[in-house]
Amino acid sequence: MKAGHWDRKTFSGIELFRKTLGIVGLGRIGSEVAKRAQAFGMRVLAFDPYLAPSRAKAMQVEGVTLDELLQQSDYITVHMPMTDDTKYMIDEAAFAKCKKGVRVFNCARGGIIKESALIAALKTGQVAAAGLDVFEDEPLAKDSELRTLPNVVLTPHLGASTAEAQESVGIEIAEQIADVLNGGVIRNAVNVPSIDAATMRVLGPYIDLGTKLGTLVQQIAPQQISMLSITYWGRLVDLEVNAVTRSIERGFLRRIAGDDVNFVNAPARLERLGIRAQVVKATNDSGYTDLIQVEAITPDGAKFSAAGTLIGKSNEPRIVNVNGREVEVLAEGKLLVLENVDRPGMVGEVGTILGRDKVNIADMSLSRLTPGSTAYMVVRVDSEPSEAARQEIKGHPAIKLAKFVQL
Repeated sequence: MKAGHWDRKTFSGIELFRKTLGIVGLGRIGSEVAKRAQAFGMRVLAFDPYLAPSRAKAMQVEGVTLDELLQQSDYITVHMPMTDDTKYMIDEAAFAKCKKGVRVFNCARGGIIKESALIAALKTGQVAAAGLDVFEDEPLAKDSELRTLPNVVLTPHLGASTAEAQESVGIEIAEQIADVLNGGVIRNAVNVPSIDAATMRVLGPYIDLGTKLGTLVQQIAPQQISMLSITYWGRLVDLEVNAVTRSIERGFLRRIAGDDVNFVNAPARLERLGIRAQVVKATNDSGYTDLIQVEAITPDGAKFSAAGTLIGKSNEPRIVNVNGREVEVLAEGKLLVLENVDRPGMVGEVGTILGRDKVNIADMSLSRLTPGSTAYMVVRVDSEPSEAARQEIKGHPAIKLAKFVQL
């Protein structure tokens, strides 16, 4: 218009009304996007593997698989943290499953959408248009092909760059400092909840153990969890274990929420996922001087657990129970957690697969309930098995469960 043109045909748009929006990641920001989309009369689909179904229902969105979201959405927007699990979540294979002419947006983190795959899809028309505020490398290279495509809108990572947002941050900081100086609560602290030095000397090793138990349970449990139950035994019952509880919650969320999760915001992050946290201080005898058990419970009542304690004068962290099976393995590094038919030769067969893959076994623990039923094998390894080795182990006819866990 400023150049004197009157081009009504080229710039014809499409409506939001009655279109389907797919939200990948229904956390705090994704939830706000859902509300705004519903106001435009959109059907809202959401993929978040850690979101409880009850939470999705309460928000009046349809919880679906990622494939279902890709296949049904007219618009797709990404609102997840960057983790090992979310990197390149939207790649060539994902775009191939989408409706032709889908419109894609990323205002979360660069790298969740694979840029080379997006560029190719934009050129073919599989993706009609894209809006990007974040990029794999920032600032975006001057020679990036994204800059030359006519069906892309680019902004320089300025999602929070509004006068109101900056003013609100300043006011919120001032209010929080005033609250603390007036004897109120500390909000949004990034450090562990305050504990005195003497208690910290006792709890310090348990905080580390708790983080590892939390991340172990998250990796052996299904993605959808309704409750996280934490049980303490021994002298921990008589101590203020809030810091340990927070470390467990943070460990559980570490691979879900990325580096943004900390000791203070972990409870709120769990709540937003529809996960209820429960703390129990047991009075019965656990068989150990001190013991921590972390149990993830699914909406249908299935339970997945791990328990650990400290051993020796050096307070060495040990995992002593996995899913009700007694084991004993150092809580460090990389673990293979296997459930298999209890039959001769299984240790050798697993060891042979790892040996061919040049993976050294550092430690191993075996457990079974009754002879000939199922057995558990927890193997601590020095390096990560290749994808081929993992698939060979998972595909073994006698192995019912195989999880690779990074502590």
